[in-house]
Amino acid sequence: MTGRRAFGIIVLLLFVIIVLNSSFYSLNEYEQAVITQFGRPIGDGVTKAGLHVKIPFIQKLHRFEKRILIWDGSADQIPTSDKKYIWLDTTARWRIKDPLVFYQSVGNVVGAQTRLDDIVDSAARDIVSSNLLIEVVRNSNRVVEELGRGGKREEEIVVTFENIKLGREKLTHEILKRASELTPQYGIELLDVQIKRLNYVEDVRKKVYERMISERQRIASKYRSEGEGKKAEIIGMKEKELNRIQSEAYKRAQEIKGEADGRATKIYADAYRLDPEFYSFLKTLEVYKNTIGKNSQVIITTDSDIYRYLKRIK
Repeated sequence: MTGRRAFGIIVLLLFVIIVLNSSFYSLNEYEQAVITQFGRPIGDGVTKAGLHVKIPFIQKLHRFEKRILIWDGSADQIPTSDKKYIWLDTTARWRIKDPLVFYQSVGNVVGAQTRLDDIVDSAARDIVSSNLLIEVVRNSNRVVEELGRGGKREEEIVVTFENIKLGREKLTHEILKRASELTPQYGIELLDVQIKRLNYVEDVRKKVYERMISERQRIASKYRSEGEGKKAEIIGMKEKELNRIQSEAYKRAQEIKGEADGRATKIYADAYRLDPEFYSFLKTLEVYKNTIGKNSQVIITTDSDIYRYLKRIK
């Protein structure tokens, strides 16, 4: 009898543990839940973290994420308004905002991903097909190139090719806005939509490459033109500086030469005053040296001043 009582107590304890385990549940900070009874939701959903109670065996717990989830779409071929086909691959971030509506509408994350496939892809197709290809590819009208020396930015060159009204970034915002209008009915909040990859179909790619080459050639031509202008400016400044240096050097040389000539004249004058006869003799010797060469013949009269010193030689 004692053994049966012990067995009964053990069974009762196990039953109590199972009941308690089925009655209490806890939610983490990153979790939320919906309680269902016979398949029907009870209440508005549980979003507060901590320990909670439910009726055991009758009520069932369905856990959902509070954290941000990633939706990754598949690449679709979409025509732009200028009849050019592109492959567009988008991605999005979303979260479960209302767990009760989410459970009633899509059931689980897999169902939500399927629903987002329809919503985001449809919005992307509508926006892209109503805009030009250039609007999807670029963000603005500006192509900014920096020229630097020694890691320092010197100037910005802005080249405008085509008039872009919206641009890729604004188009993604439009996709997000349009898709966000449909997601609340599924208890989903769409946080962000981005174009992950954009590629051209084969017949468009060649034309795009030709346009890219043309644009780069225009940029290169602009660089060359500005380089030639800068070169001419530098050469002009160099010539101007060279002329200034040569002019100042010539002026200084003439001043030095004038000073030297003045000093030489003064020395000659002083020497002439000290001994006029000796000075006259030296100057005559200079005349001999400058006028009479090795094969020179000079015909002079005996009364010539040049011959004066030769007549004294005995």
